[in-house]
Formats: sequence, C-alpha cells, structure tokens
Amino acid sequence: MTNEKSYYMTEEGKEKIENELHVLKTEKRKEVVERIKIARDFGDLSENSEYDSAKEEQAFVETRIAQLEKTIRFAVIIESDDENMDVVGLGRKVTFVELPDGEEETYVIVGSAEADPFEGKISNDSPMAKSLLGLEIGTEVQVPTPGGEIKVKIINVE
Repeated sequence: MTNEKSYYMTEEGKEKIENELHVLKTEKRKEVVERIKIARDFGDLSENSEYDSAKEEQAFVETRIAQLEKTIRFAVIIESDDENMDVVGLGRKVTFVELPDGEEETYVIVGSAEADPFEGKISNDSPMAKSLLGLEIGTEVQVPTPGGEIKVKIINVE
C-alpha cells in the first residue's frame, strides 16, 4: 500500500477543483486536440512551432488533470468543530496582531491544495499556521518567518 498524501480542504475548495477538472476535461482537452490537428496541416512537423506549442500545452493540460484527479481522490474535507470555537483549527478564520504594534491580519487556514495567500487562505503546512493551530484567542506565540521570528497575539477565531 502506498502512503499517499491527504489533501485537506473545505467543501468549497473541493468544488472549485472539481470545476477546474471538468473544464479541463470537457473544454480545454478538445481545444488543444483541435490546435494539434490544425498545426499538422501546416506541413513538416519537425519545423512546426505551432505544433510544438500545441503539444506542450497538451502535456500541461494532461499533467494538470492528473494532479487534480489525485487531489480529489485523496481529499479530506475539513469538518467544522463547533465545540471549540475559540481554538484555531483547519477551516477556521483567525485574526491576529503582530506585537508590539502591528496591524491586524486575518487568514483562513486551509490545506495546501486550497492555499492562496492573495485570497487570505494559508496552508496548514505554513510556519504561520503551524504556530497558530490549536491555540486559543488571547494566546501570544512566536512565529518563524524568513525575516526572523515575530510575536503575534490571536485576537479572534471564526
């Protein structure tokens, strides 16, 4: 038996991945195959940049499809823990402030497959999330960052 990695994600995150997979399989694949057919008509394939480009895109699409299928196959949906509402956990939105006088920052802690810092979603594998997981509102903790450790205080968990 292989030890496959589990991909923690919200139901919303899984749906987003399933939608991307559907588009790749039903639309993008067909587009790339059509591009390859058209490029073949240009003549000698050894000097045909259109054909090479279409084949590269086909390889990218097929690789992405395989990645998404694996992610879905080993997806673990993050369940809400309504008992510990003051504790930082997967799928929870956490707000903290950098001490002594930093600004508030808010992130949702999600699995790596769903992480997108620009949308305020950080991976449970990130140093920030690892430092915050399991802690309660009011807790102060040191967090390793590329620029050195910072101290943060958890001020809200949703």
